[in-house]
Amino acid sequence: MTWENWTIVNEFILVSFSTLSSELQALLFLLFLTIYLVTLMGNVLIILVTTADSSLQDPMYFFLRNLSFLEIGFNLVIVPKMLGTLIIQDTAISFFGCATQMYFFFFFGAAECCLLATMAYDRYVAICDPLHYPIIMSRRACAQLAAACWFSGFPVATVQTTWIFSFPFCGPNRVNHFFCDSPPVIALVCADTSLFELEALTATVLFVLFPFLLILGSYVRILSTVFRMPSAEGKHKAFSTCSSQLLVVSLFYSTAILTYFRPRSSTSPESKKLLSLSYTVMTPMLNPIIYSLRNSEVKAALRRVIHRTLGPQKL
Repeated sequence: MTWENWTIVNEFILVSFSTLSSELQALLFLLFLTIYLVTLMGNVLIILVTTADSSLQDPMYFFLRNLSFLEIGFNLVIVPKMLGTLIIQDTAISFFGCATQMYFFFFFGAAECCLLATMAYDRYVAICDPLHYPIIMSRRACAQLAAACWFSGFPVATVQTTWIFSFPFCGPNRVNHFFCDSPPVIALVCADTSLFELEALTATVLFVLFPFLLILGSYVRILSTVFRMPSAEGKHKAFSTCSSQLLVVSLFYSTAILTYFRPRSSTSPESKKLLSLSYTVMTPMLNPIIYSLRNSEVKAALRRVIHRTLGPQKL
């Protein structure tokens, strides 16, 4: 039997939240639409402020700007289709559309994991080796690190997506999720996927667990250095610059690790949807809020930008 004869599925159906009542789905639509708009506006604002204000040109804000670009892309890949499934029951997604959504989900996800690790390394150098910080985190070095983070998403997305969609799909086509994630799609394959699942676990360790351990190690060293600081003001400043990223990392990695490292039998589709909502919908919205509200420099820069834009008489 040829591969073409095996693959008779040409579209998938996203189950999404179809088991809920239409009234509850309408409420979820309004909630997720609000979160979506806040996410886009918040991250665009971070990009504009860190670009326009001359005081926010440090490496930390350069990486924060890249994170906002990633969060916007992450949101655009997932949320519009999810909103369609809620408000007009547009649950069908083509074979190519599903593959495209999965590709960019892997791409932005892997890039974000690497970028968060890079941001932790930046804080580690700034606090633990401040004298060499301008040399180690030069403009060129920052550009190379950011480019490496973005590039890291390509091999993961290409290998994972190409491998999954080279399998035959010859049976049911209902994806029990609100987007084309690999576990619910691979469950529809009518072939042996054990080798792919081993590769997927390896990729998850390399691009999720390994960056998380690097972040953990960086912050252990940072905290050790901060506690040895004689100045209370120095401790406060160090904590204030790191606490925002610690919150972001905790939100992103806790739910991602719970989603992809728990055994299948212990995770119901509904609980996985809730966990996925955290890192695909909630975290991209909270990132600009956390970084702006907990960072005095960003708040001051935002006030300056508003002052220049609107004028003092309108503030």
